[in-house]
Parts: sequence; C-alpha cells; structure tokens
Amino acid sequence: MYTFEFVRPADSATAVATAAQAKTAQQGADVRFVAGGTTLLDLMKLNVETPARVIDINRLPLDKIEATADGGLKIGATVRNSDLAHYPTVERDYAVLSQALLAGASAQLRNMATTAGNLLQRTRCVYFRDTAMPCNKREPGTGCPAITGANRVLAILGTSEHCIATNPSDMCIAMAALEATIHVQGANGARAIPIGDFHLLPGSTPNRETVLEPGDLVTHVTLPPPVAGSRQLYLKLRDRTSYEFALASSAVVITVAGGRVTRARVALGGIGTKPWRSPEAEAALVGQPIDQANFRNAAEAALRDAKPQSENAFKIELAKRCLTYALQLATA
Repeated sequence: MYTFEFVRPADSATAVATAAQAKTAQQGADVRFVAGGTTLLDLMKLNVETPARVIDINRLPLDKIEATADGGLKIGATVRNSDLAHYPTVERDYAVLSQALLAGASAQLRNMATTAGNLLQRTRCVYFRDTAMPCNKREPGTGCPAITGANRVLAILGTSEHCIATNPSDMCIAMAALEATIHVQGANGARAIPIGDFHLLPGSTPNRETVLEPGDLVTHVTLPPPVAGSRQLYLKLRDRTSYEFALASSAVVITVAGGRVTRARVALGGIGTKPWRSPEAEAALVGQPIDQANFRNAAEAALRDAKPQSENAFKIELAKRCLTYALQLATA
C-alpha cells in the first residue's frame, strides 16, 4: 500500500491553495479532492489512482440546493445524488435529472455519491481499471487494447485511434440536455464552464478527460430556468434492470405546440466518450410533427457518425431505438 497525505481544509479557498501548494512543493505530485469517494476510492484500491495528497471537501459548505435569482437552480458540489434526485424542485421542474440519478448505481451508492464526483466519474473500461494491461488513458503511449479486444460496452461516438472508452455517467447525460453550467474555483480565480465544453474528446490525449487544471475545485452546478411546458424523460437500456451501466440511454427535453416540436434538447449516454449532446437530432426534430417516423429520423441523424468496433455494432440500432422510444414516451 502506498502512502499519501490526507488533508481537511476549512473552506474552498484553503482547499484550492492546499492543492496548488502540493503541486509546487511536491513537484507536480497528483492531488485529488474526495467527497463520497465512490469512484476515487475504488480506483485507489486498484492502484489506477495513486495521489500523493487527498483533500477531503466534505466539511466545506458545498452541500446546498438553492434557487437562483433568474429562476434556475444551484446545486452544490457535495450534494448527494439521492438528495438531488428527491429534491421537490428537481422532481417537478427537472424530472429528467431526477430520473437519470435514480437509474444509476444502487440506493447505498446514491446516498454517498456527489454531484461533482459524478461529473468526474471515470470510465469502467476493463483495460483502464486493470494496471496489468496497457491503456492510453491511464498511461499515455502504451496503446488501446480495447480496439481489438473486449469492447462490447464501449463507445461508438467521439472515439479516436487512441481510446474508445465510454463515459459512464447517467447524471451528466441529463445535465447535458438541461444545458447545465459547471462552476469551478482555481488558483487563477473562479470560472463558469458550459457542460458541453467541460468534458473532452479523447483525441490523442485520452488521459485528459475534462478542462479542469490541476488544483481546480468544482464548487457547484447551475441549471437554467425550466422551459415552460417542456416534457422530460430519461430512458436507460442495460443488461439488467438495476446496478448496471447503460448500453444506451437518452435524455430528452422537448416542447410541443400544435402537434409539432417547437424546441428539443437531446443527449445520449452509453455510446459516447463524453456525455453526448446531439444537435443533429435536435435540428431534425424542431418544426416536425410528433410521430414515430420523425422521431426515427432524428435518431438516424444522431447516430450518423457512429464508428462501431468489433463487438459493439449492435449499439447503433439499440441507441436509435432508445431515442425513438424516449421521444414517443415524452410526447405521449
């Protein structure tokens, strides 16, 4: 077992300063923030993550859910998934988020897992989690055996020759459809990042998964005011009905007037290397009558650029059917 330093700062500014100090004092040694630990601790036990300093943020005042001045919602970084899923405003105005959270993990894990932790959740690719195997995401330049190996559950959108690992989050798919904004505090001050810009495609640097810089602390997430009359739904398809990651999922936020779609936000999970917002599907929907043929056309548009591997070509049709049915259910 390797050793690491465990720190409990009193406030966010101290947490950021401690992370920056560790980076300097230990010549770039890894620093990780921990809250629920449902991902980090697993990866530390597997020696996938080996931070020199772990900073506990559970005592920081980041666990509140509050209305914003413009009628939206502010969600603290350490709000537990179960609390967020059952929060009355979320259930009423952001139902797709509540549904997505409740589709993930188990009740016990949802009671510990946090908003920021879910945003930073790492892939379940078996090669990434096995340190005996090469993996470009874990050790850049070692290769991606998943491309010719076990890739049934891996991505078909956003892949590269260096990585085909799938983003595993349910929550992030709903937040992509809701156009969330991630708020970060770092050594250079605070900044706000649209969720579409937060996660990175693997490209030639799959080891870098988000735009966060070393020492950056996610403090909260904001959701815009709910769209009046919108219908929301999260549909998740998986190998079993509980405690399983998505093979394909769809988050839809859609507005209908006079039998036609007037606004659509679509995000897909289980098939992308990042939470996959689909402007192609949205454009195909707006202005069209609500019928199965138009929903299928939108699904075709969303999967047009899919690049399957040896074992996961089935995901193309599965994802199309998932989105088509999600749209049918949302507009029924």
